[in-house]
Amino acid sequence: MCKNMKIEHAVLLLLAFIGPGLACASVASAGGTSPAARTQSSTPARATAGEDADISGNATSSAPAAAGSTPQLTAEDVGAFLDGVVPYAIAQANIAGASVAVVANGRLLFAKGYGFADMKSRRPVIPQQTLFRAGSVSKLFTWTAVMQLVQAGKLDLDRDINDYLDFKMPEPYGRPITLRDLMTHSAGFEDTVTDLFVNRPSQMFPLRQYLTRHLPPLLHPPGQVVAYSNYGATLAGYIVQRVSGEPYDDYIMRHILQPLGMDDSTFQQPLPTKLQPRMATGYRQASNPDTVPFELVEAAPAGALTTDVTDLSKFMLAQLDGGSYGGAQILSATTLREMHTPQGRPLPGMNGMDLGFYDENRNGLRIIGHAGDTGAFHADLHLLLDKGVGFAIMLNSTGAGGAAEPVRVAIFRSFLDRYFPYTPPQEATVSDAGKDAARVTGFYGSSRHTMLRILTAISQSSVTATPNGQIQESELTHLSDVPKDWREVGPLTWREVGGQAHLKFIADKDGRIEYWVSDDTIPVDINERIRGLGQSSLLKSLGGLFVAIMLLTVGIWVGGAIIRRRFERPLLLPPLKSALRLASRLAAVIYLLLIVGWVAFFASLVGLDALVGGELLGRFIPLYVLGVLAILGSLAMIANAALRLRMGPGGMLARGGELVLGLAGIYGIWGVIHLGLASFTVSF
Repeated sequence: MCKNMKIEHAVLLLLAFIGPGLACASVASAGGTSPAARTQSSTPARATAGEDADISGNATSSAPAAAGSTPQLTAEDVGAFLDGVVPYAIAQANIAGASVAVVANGRLLFAKGYGFADMKSRRPVIPQQTLFRAGSVSKLFTWTAVMQLVQAGKLDLDRDINDYLDFKMPEPYGRPITLRDLMTHSAGFEDTVTDLFVNRPSQMFPLRQYLTRHLPPLLHPPGQVVAYSNYGATLAGYIVQRVSGEPYDDYIMRHILQPLGMDDSTFQQPLPTKLQPRMATGYRQASNPDTVPFELVEAAPAGALTTDVTDLSKFMLAQLDGGSYGGAQILSATTLREMHTPQGRPLPGMNGMDLGFYDENRNGLRIIGHAGDTGAFHADLHLLLDKGVGFAIMLNSTGAGGAAEPVRVAIFRSFLDRYFPYTPPQEATVSDAGKDAARVTGFYGSSRHTMLRILTAISQSSVTATPNGQIQESELTHLSDVPKDWREVGPLTWREVGGQAHLKFIADKDGRIEYWVSDDTIPVDINERIRGLGQSSLLKSLGGLFVAIMLLTVGIWVGGAIIRRRFERPLLLPPLKSALRLASRLAAVIYLLLIVGWVAFFASLVGLDALVGGELLGRFIPLYVLGVLAILGSLAMIANAALRLRMGPGGMLARGGELVLGLAGIYGIWGVIHLGLASFTVSF
């Protein structure tokens, strides 16, 4: 839920089986000019200044920033700045509405709504009234609940979670999963997708039922590899429920929401009747009149919070002030410091995971936070720990080309640059940069995997060396469609040209590059080196050749049958050879249907950010059946080729054609298995 999967780009299924020309056309139709680039490069005129406000939204006064100096973090200046930036940004991104809050010095400094909560009625966004879905920002409440029970001595971060469960979590690597693993997203789980969202309240399961039905395999030993997991957060929520003896929703309400006075916030689904009129309407794009119904999150501890920014401000203030707000103490200062302490970093000096929060250090500041995404709603929460400042933004539209992510990042970074300007230290480019650039060139994929592995295959990042010894890194989920340039400033360490971000690579003991990480992205996964046939370039080239062979096979088969019938020259083969030949030709048809089916499936999801299980499971079944049939057909291709090569009939051209088809059948089996296009289950 946190890390947007960019399903609108998933039509790049063509990378697997179709050549680069059509794949590039798919990118062009899905994308467009980067909203982040537009937001960051523009300097719109300021509108009227905002007003300072207390937590209830009542206006107070504030002094303006001194001329000729770094702007002061006052309500007036923040209001003028955001009034100039946010309306322009959401309009350009085709987003209906936004709500923004800034806290500082132990109080709500600024809160304001922009745009519309509902386009049809033109209902405006009001910060202390309009409700948004928080997506994975909800996880921070789950992790806070875990830390409350740790503080009470009821949970131990380093104890086997099986001690807290009423079902068995397997241990294939001989090491138990701990709560610390869950809170740092390093339990090793394959990511789960189905039933993350459901369509109707009747489809909502109790937490235990969801967890046991969707128990994912472990792809990595616990505690070793960071790979974001909604399942892991949901599992932690169930542990809170089990150990506290209270239903998860009730626990959060009684121990966090009510003490903080977050009276307009809830994990209940559907919303309580009294809150329903205040809910913002969700949209794919503001210009699209089709609305997104209230999204039911089955994995509730991972993303079911509904709140407004003024309520969310109270949570930020408690996190910034030793666990206390308004006389309520939800965590001790000692426990909170532990929660905010880095637990490990993928590489020294890079951002890593805390206990639930992740590092977002920038402009020389210690920053932690969390993002959240549902199909229509998008949120960010940032805490500047050393400055006592919090920043939250919530949107009710995904925007053009998935613009919600780059827009909210650009707004926050502009906020940092204005009030906390930073000149990064000088770092000289190494003298022999080209040598390491050649080492790191290649393709990389996220450590966050689902059983539907095609999602990983189509979102590979590429690293290429440039003639001047620099490298370029590009990925589909970048904030910009333009590749970034990096210059090497240390061993396997690159710095963004014209920026402050770093990109670091790690090599194994034999010097082979294993993965890269960057402090320009959130540290909820690593980017692992992809080798062999799984590389994007080979998927495109070999995949294009595979499709050509399938098309040619079907064309020759059909054309030959027509010609033979026209001239009454039937093809006479023994029964076994005839059956294998027919099966191999039908297999080519099945492969073409499989490819068209997956392309159509992903094309139907353009603009969606989540797979809604109840709506889509019916589409997976025929595709998975075709995948299984394709593998069986490949076996017929291989057997037919072997038999024809050995025994004929036909000359070298005919036998060579059957050999090519047999080799294509081997590649087809690999492709279906590697990309996860065949399965006997629709739960992943």
